[in-house]
Amino acid sequence: MLRLLKVRGQSLYPDFKAGDYVLAARVPFPSRSIKAGDVIVFRQKGYGTLVKRVNQVLDNGRAFDVRGTQISSTDSRDFGPVTRAQVSAKVIWHIRQN
Repeated sequence: MLRLLKVRGQSLYPDFKAGDYVLAARVPFPSRSIKAGDVIVFRQKGYGTLVKRVNQVLDNGRAFDVRGTQISSTDSRDFGPVTRAQVSAKVIWHIRQN
């Protein structure tokens, strides 16, 4: 199943800007597993639903270090690794808004 999500905030700027849309494939993914560089959608307690880029795959794919592109981004540096169970989707398409 696919989800269309609107990007809010500047965490992944300039790659993803506020107002852009992403098309995300829900778990289980129709294609390959998550790897470094992929953008994922996940739920993080206290923060809600987040969209971040996978910086590093940990524990043989059971957890992920995620990062935003901005130094002020809230990411794994703040809340630690994201577990596979937290991941709800993988971004497969980016729709840029002007």
